[in-house]
Amino acid sequence: MPNSCFHNQQFLTVRYLSLLLITFISFTLQAQEKYFPKCLEWQMRIPSEVGIANDIVKNAQRFAIENEAKAERNQEISQQKSFGKEPFGFGIGAFSERGEPTGLIIHKGYIIGKWGDPDKVEMTHSVTKSFLSSTVGLAVEKGLIKSVDDLVYPYIPPIETYGEPVQRLKEVIGTPELIDLFATPHNKTITWNHLLRQTSDWEGILWGKPEWADRPSKDTLSWETRSRNKPGEVFEYNDTRVNVLALAIQSVWRKPLPVVLKEEIMDKIGASSTWQWKGYRNSFVIQDGQIMQAVSGGGHWGGGMFINAYDMARFGLLTLNNGNWNGEQILSQEWIKQAKTPTEALKTYGYMNFFLNTDKAYLPDAPAEAFFHLGNGTNMVYCDPTHDLIIVARWLDSKAMNGLVKTVMAAFGE
Repeated sequence: MPNSCFHNQQFLTVRYLSLLLITFISFTLQAQEKYFPKCLEWQMRIPSEVGIANDIVKNAQRFAIENEAKAERNQEISQQKSFGKEPFGFGIGAFSERGEPTGLIIHKGYIIGKWGDPDKVEMTHSVTKSFLSSTVGLAVEKGLIKSVDDLVYPYIPPIETYGEPVQRLKEVIGTPELIDLFATPHNKTITWNHLLRQTSDWEGILWGKPEWADRPSKDTLSWETRSRNKPGEVFEYNDTRVNVLALAIQSVWRKPLPVVLKEEIMDKIGASSTWQWKGYRNSFVIQDGQIMQAVSGGGHWGGGMFINAYDMARFGLLTLNNGNWNGEQILSQEWIKQAKTPTEALKTYGYMNFFLNTDKAYLPDAPAEAFFHLGNGTNMVYCDPTHDLIIVARWLDSKAMNGLVKTVMAAFGE
């Protein structure tokens, strides 16, 4: 007689394989439903075609335009009136003249609304930091950095600056002529994770900017004498320390970060040829016999990422989809997950510059799962996994961020 146990097992195996096949086909179809724009093209949809009322998008466009940032459009003058008032606050990088309030609303990958001039290449200020942290993620993925919890100093040699005179003046002979970012006992305790989360309390001067001079304490006597916080304990938004990370990770890659970003991310997501990542006039170094400009992580003293709204949206779409672009895993899912993990010292901040909506603290009318890449201006790339939604807003009054999101959320009955 046939072995019924055998036939039952065979039946269960076939059924299991069938279920796997159905699941795979379903997953593939879902993946195909996601739209990822090719280079030099981005399909638009009338909002109603993707289930959103047309008037809601018009309301959002009008809201963004009516709530334009009040700062000067000339970014150099704007900087002089704000950060330029700090000690050593003078600009040392390029600035630009900004345009009209600009933005994009993207649902399920399709553009359903836009305003201003999305093609205009402009400063994006601290949104730059999200591109910077991504180059660290790529280095971890490729094994150039074993772990973000590693101390940074064993990875970084003393760095030679470019432009030094052939013959040193007698007054400086015997003084250090190489940049040693992690020479002090305190700096030797800093990990990549601390730099990524802005909790390092790194001490020193880079590109002529002391770390204490960025958003300095009102207590002037403490600027150079205060006790150091243990890395990881205190969050401090500090662009000198961001630039330390930029120089350190460039040293690991052994090539300019704009080249890394272009080859590993921007070309793969179909970005234009117009974006530029700039450093400072005094941030050139020599590495492997090559002159390289160390880029900045924002526009605090000029420089940073100069980019159009479409390319900002492409990066937002990449991070919204957990580092995957049309089936290619460009940034690892694990990295994006880590980037969105709250910093212990500040629960609304992940890796720079992933701002988190933990407990809806930043955006009360957005899902708690939403996150956004944020820079001065205000420049915002809002990423909403709950609704498969991207909002790029440029030159929006910072007080209007939640209002803009709330206007769009009306499309989802929220």
